[in-house]
Amino acid sequence: MGKVLHGFGLFACIAVLLALCLLLLLHDGQYCCGRVQKKQVNESQSVGGSCNLFEGSWVYDDTYPLYDTFSSCPFVEKEFDCRKNGRPDSKYLKLRWKPDTCALPRFNGMDMLRRLKGKKILFVGDSLSLNQWQSLTCMLHSAVPKTNYTLTRKGDLSTFSLPEFEVSVMMSRNAFLVDLVKTRTGGSMVLKLDSIENGNAWKGYDMLIFNTWHWWLHKGSKQPWDYIVSGGKILQDMDRLAAFREGLTTWSKWVDSNVDAKTTKVFFQGISPSHYNGQTQPISGSTYPGGSPPATTVVNQVLAKMSSPATLLDITLLSQLRKDGHPSVYGFGGKTGNDCSHWCLSGVPDTWNELLYATLVTTDQRS
Repeated sequence: MGKVLHGFGLFACIAVLLALCLLLLLHDGQYCCGRVQKKQVNESQSVGGSCNLFEGSWVYDDTYPLYDTFSSCPFVEKEFDCRKNGRPDSKYLKLRWKPDTCALPRFNGMDMLRRLKGKKILFVGDSLSLNQWQSLTCMLHSAVPKTNYTLTRKGDLSTFSLPEFEVSVMMSRNAFLVDLVKTRTGGSMVLKLDSIENGNAWKGYDMLIFNTWHWWLHKGSKQPWDYIVSGGKILQDMDRLAAFREGLTTWSKWVDSNVDAKTTKVFFQGISPSHYNGQTQPISGSTYPGGSPPATTVVNQVLAKMSSPATLLDITLLSQLRKDGHPSVYGFGGKTGNDCSHWCLSGVPDTWNELLYATLVTTDQRS
């Protein structure tokens, strides 16, 4: 009889422990029978609040890419279409950006078109802006592949329109944002760090997405200017990071003086990194060994001083981790080139636009 009671008592203790464990598990899902479990990120968690969408890592996702350039983006630029240019591997197409503390909402092209209905969007910047603009046009077109679209180019302005949705997405090629002008005498090209008269063409849009940096470092035959005007002085050259800061400050003052934040959303693309030599594997984890490029500090400091808010799409880290995402020898130059600055499409710029979409969703939720 004593053995039976002893057995019953042991059973009762185990039952009590299991009950307590169940209560704790239902309470917050973190502890179970003395074993600590890592709290999982809720994949349906809102992107608002304290979530940093730009800190995270890349994970394999077989449902990617978001579109196929062969079937749903017939107008993709040849220089970005790595598959059509013969790139044989495909893992670079199957990676999804996963923030550490919340879920990045999957891009919904129809919802994006609804949010942009009746609006005009303008990308202003260098060929990295072209990369992102081209990505967004592919993403929107793939959501409504049977809808008529128009794609035109006049001078440095490209326009993609979906008339049924009253949406126009434009791209203005402007590598420095500040004025690059030709002198009347001599025909020299002058980069004027304190002048931004070309900004008149940016007025009247519902959304502006700016970018600059890539061309500030070019020298020799790739340098598009002969002189720099800085602080009223004509110079043959100067510290490029200092020049970038001065030019970006001129841009920020233009935004503060000319953009009404109530009617126009302003974004800055952030610094897109370059890598060296063709790679087929991304960097695992959420840290880039080389740290951030100095230009990111300049961008953060300049944007922090603006009175009219400009939202930073902080693409630098997530792009640094994707050394596999460049065209390399599968870009415009083919085997004779080695493009490790731009990005394949489908590819990394699609994530930049997913982040743009998530930011718009978050802003609408807060308002």
